[in-house]
Amino acid sequence: MNRKEQQHLLELIVNSSAKQQGNFSETSEMVCQLLREYFDASFVSVWLLTNSIDDTHTIDATNSDGFYVCAHNLVASNIADPLSHNASLRQTSIIEPQFFTELRLHRFILSSDVHQKNLIQQFASYYEHHNINTSIDIAIRINGHIEGVLSIEHCQAHKWLKADIQFAVQCADQLALTLATRYTYDSNEQIYLLRNATEQSEHVVMLVNTDSKIVEYVNGAHEKMTGLARETIEHQSALNLDIFRSNPQLLDVIVNKLHNKEIVKGNIKLSRTDESEYWLNYHITPFVTELGKHYALVSSYDNSSEYLHKAELEHLAWHCSLTGLHNRSYFTQQLDRAIDGTLILVDLMGFKRFNDTHGHDQGDALLIEVARRLKHFSLSANAIDVARVGSDEYAILLPINSANADDFFAEQEQMVKRLYLSLVAPAIILREKVSPKPAIAVVDIKSVAGMFSPLSCADITLQYAKSKSEMHYQFFNADLLDAFTSNAEIERDLQHAIKGREFELYYQPLMDLQTNQYIGAEALIRWHHPKKGVLYPGSFIDIAEQSGMINPIGEWVLETACKQLNLWQHKNVDIAMHVNVAARQFFSGNLYEQVWRLVTRYRIKPKTLILEITETELMGDIRYAINLCHELAELGVGLAIDDFGTGYSSMKYLKQFPISKLKIDRSFIMDISSSRESREIVSAIIAMAKALNISLTAEGVETREQEEFLSLSACHHAQGYLYSPAIRVNEFAQFIDKHSTR
Repeated sequence: MNRKEQQHLLELIVNSSAKQQGNFSETSEMVCQLLREYFDASFVSVWLLTNSIDDTHTIDATNSDGFYVCAHNLVASNIADPLSHNASLRQTSIIEPQFFTELRLHRFILSSDVHQKNLIQQFASYYEHHNINTSIDIAIRINGHIEGVLSIEHCQAHKWLKADIQFAVQCADQLALTLATRYTYDSNEQIYLLRNATEQSEHVVMLVNTDSKIVEYVNGAHEKMTGLARETIEHQSALNLDIFRSNPQLLDVIVNKLHNKEIVKGNIKLSRTDESEYWLNYHITPFVTELGKHYALVSSYDNSSEYLHKAELEHLAWHCSLTGLHNRSYFTQQLDRAIDGTLILVDLMGFKRFNDTHGHDQGDALLIEVARRLKHFSLSANAIDVARVGSDEYAILLPINSANADDFFAEQEQMVKRLYLSLVAPAIILREKVSPKPAIAVVDIKSVAGMFSPLSCADITLQYAKSKSEMHYQFFNADLLDAFTSNAEIERDLQHAIKGREFELYYQPLMDLQTNQYIGAEALIRWHHPKKGVLYPGSFIDIAEQSGMINPIGEWVLETACKQLNLWQHKNVDIAMHVNVAARQFFSGNLYEQVWRLVTRYRIKPKTLILEITETELMGDIRYAINLCHELAELGVGLAIDDFGTGYSSMKYLKQFPISKLKIDRSFIMDISSSRESREIVSAIIAMAKALNISLTAEGVETREQEEFLSLSACHHAQGYLYSPAIRVNEFAQFIDKHSTR
């Protein structure tokens, strides 16, 4: 075929719409078909290298039959076998880099060339398998870079003329131009899409030349965020940005980091030109262009809502929503960092009663008023912090104000007295005059540092303050320290006692004054301390309640008592079991489940298990207590009010409880013989119980005279040393048998 025909074929390729549109796939198919017919070749194929040949990359191959296939990993890789499509791709594990080096230098590799023949030895198995006799591989180059290979293969001997090689090279050039056109279209499209996406972005996108410190591009989001017109920022100095306007030196710092290839990011509070404030989150990445210019890509957004939300969450996390003071969590962190200074703990005595009587609105108003007074005091005393640390408890942390010890204690005494008088002053709460009843505990933090928690010391001190007859404030002193040390030892030993089963239940009998028969037993815990001997509840129960260990102890007592009651009932011992329940255990939330489980497991007869709780503890949460008591009553469990008459009694609430028994406190029984007031009180309690149809038990009966008065007054039951102290279970069984026999 002459040159005129070659020119015609080239014009077909050049003028094709596929080539002009940069459609490399269709153009490759056309070239493969034309060259296969022109050279009467067995196979014609195009390999497209998607990356530099020095890297791992992908090959796309289009053959003369129009099939488009893909192979991976050219330099150290496999090429997919396309024979099922009559394609011409050489299947091998590795193509040596020298093959591409030769293509780059000489543009083509001819299998019949003596100097190039060794380069195709790696394809020997492929040539032999497909009967390839002659081949030529021509580089498809753009700006000197190999982008692909045009391969023409013959099964018969074929002599390549110089003009034919030149024509094949020109076809490869047209493929290169097609590929360049496609790259240009793709690049322009990508630039358009990128710019369009950037303009639509809500985040600020900015390009800054870090050599000239000029902002060369900024999208529209910046003007929306800052209020600065685009023309005042774009192509202007970066110093015009809000972040550098008040701190120009920061620009040099950031640029130096970027030149050191560091990524700069962070959050910063900024002011707009109208002085409104906002939080900026920024991320700056450095890069260098092909021409060696240093740029930074800046991505940023207004982070104010996140910071405001975070600030709100932190405020909620660290503040009391009612009073606005810090809460316990925040205050304890402050206290943990303090190595000296003064801790003041304030408790409102009788607040629960006030809250129940006057309602939650008035109770909240009282708490707010007390918080207001404490804030005022804290300002005058230069307090480090003031917080609400409990439902009706407040704490103040003060610094040391005097170096002299005598002056210090005198100042402390005067200051605390002033605080106390400020708090007890009457206040108008919702149009009603109210006199708060504070109790104040004062602890010198340095005196207990490293030994005990200041808050724990303050809790102990507060109990002493409440017991005072007049001004209810107390300083933590050496005597209290000794008591606290002893209590701390008891608390520590209690943990071992629970694990080591050092507890035992004793039982005190209850006498029926009308039948002269023992009708019940009160289970009373004893602790067999390994060093101190037998300890009574008064020496450790309060500590167990304060530490939270009362729950496991109470659960053990209840289960042991139920187990013993079950044994008595199997032996036909007809008595009821009284078990004391602490307030923390009563309000723990799982008492009903525990009682239900025990009553079911030990098949306790109805009305034979009676739980005792003091009336003051019962009033801790009246609604919850009423519901729980009714649920327990449905299980056949009785409820007794212990120490009746010593606490907060309210007939309004008392009659709502399914109470089966009242126990008259021993303080009224012990001086019945000598005190007319005690006799009157006991008679009134008996009359009230009779009117409500509630059983009565008198505690602490020690003399026949006391028994006679109670019996004549129609009191139902009695217990005390007159009959028997609390005794061990074996002794109790013998005691009951002996009385029954007598």
